[in-house]
Amino acid sequence: MVRSVTAAVAAFAGSPFPGTAPLTWGQRAYWLAAQRRGSSATLISMRRVLSMPRRAPADVDSVLRALGGLIERHSSLRTLIFFEQGRQEVVAGGGQPVLVVPADLSDPDGSATAARLAKTLAEQPFDHAAELPQRIALVVSQLGAVCQIVVVFSHTTVDFQATELVLRDLRLLLLRGAVPTPAGPQSADVGQAEQEEASLRRCRRAVSYWVDGFRRLPVDTLAPVGPAQQPRWRRCVLVSAAADTAARLIAQQHRVTSSTVLLSAVAGVLATWSGTDTCGMHTMVNNRALDRFQQAITKLNQLGLVVVDLSGKPSFAEALPQVWQAAIRAYRHAYYDPAQMAAAFAEAGLPYATGVSPHCYFNDIRLAPADTDLFGRDAGEEAVRKSMGRSTFTVGEGLDQFTWRLRVEIIDAADGIGFALTGDTGYLPPPRAELFLRAVEGLLVQAAFHAAPWPWTPKP
Repeated sequence: MVRSVTAAVAAFAGSPFPGTAPLTWGQRAYWLAAQRRGSSATLISMRRVLSMPRRAPADVDSVLRALGGLIERHSSLRTLIFFEQGRQEVVAGGGQPVLVVPADLSDPDGSATAARLAKTLAEQPFDHAAELPQRIALVVSQLGAVCQIVVVFSHTTVDFQATELVLRDLRLLLLRGAVPTPAGPQSADVGQAEQEEASLRRCRRAVSYWVDGFRRLPVDTLAPVGPAQQPRWRRCVLVSAAADTAARLIAQQHRVTSSTVLLSAVAGVLATWSGTDTCGMHTMVNNRALDRFQQAITKLNQLGLVVVDLSGKPSFAEALPQVWQAAIRAYRHAYYDPAQMAAAFAEAGLPYATGVSPHCYFNDIRLAPADTDLFGRDAGEEAVRKSMGRSTFTVGEGLDQFTWRLRVEIIDAADGIGFALTGDTGYLPPPRAELFLRAVEGLLVQAAFHAAPWPWTPKP
């Protein structure tokens, strides 16, 4: 019976090949972002909780063996990162520290304990040159059976898709003791592949696209409205069933994804508020369309640049295919060496990865958006407009340092869709952030049932 927190080790002995490799482009981008974000760099990690499969052996030793096997299989999970030297190094053998923590008496399935552990493990920055790129804890019942597995991944060697692949393999190792298929390319493999001529040609095309796109963007977007508050950035969230239903209806009507609909709506409000007809919308691209990297365990995602040109004053419906095409161009040019990008921007006299970006960062991080499934909701106009009155707006955490003047994340919410806006309070203090998100919501509802000619939303 486990009565107190104990320390265990998941032993592993994997192949050291290829040993040392250059950093991947994604890792170089991570390093730039971490340096810019300062004290908020601890946020660049991914927390995952895996409930113990019912038919798997749940004793601590069996789970430790599965974890060791996972780290042996994926050399990315045993890779040390030396950012200043521009290299990564695969560790051949060793042990992964694992905390074994009893579930609270009031928490029989261990889920609340696991959530608390995930937060605690993510609070301190990783020492990437000395620490394996994940922290692990096991939550055990009062009888000593493992009920939850907590893993906090550093973003240095995995991205969102890679974590899903890793956890899939962990489930198989817990249930069957083995994974029948070979592992995909690992972080060091990708670092080497990016030095090949085919990758370098792709990088040059991406750099050219970015430089040309940035030349089309305004120097600034939103105008300041007053002195910044302390902390300077605030995260505000609007949860709206009406916007969720409207976005799905529009996606169904126009045969586009709901992400395209939401990106278009945010860009339209931003264009109206800024008085410009061309918007720079950054978004995160997973780069999994690259055939050889679909199963890669690495940080492959990088920023893309969507140049939304509304100079033709299109209606909202007319803009949807234009925005979709702009997004596709961004996805095709989101794989590049940040050092080459920085050099090209410097030569063109443009800022790159410096200071606070005046452009919008948009990211749809819903786990499983169902574009046209309405979940039995009343999708009539009267019901949707009425549900707008039940939308909720909350003001959350503050940050002293951040990379973007405006970031909009689309998140899962229990009742509808969540718009999480992190804004510079000198430009978007919480009351103004609410007006911005309400304008996005109103535009979506209007466009779901009626024509929305330009300008799609009134100026503030």
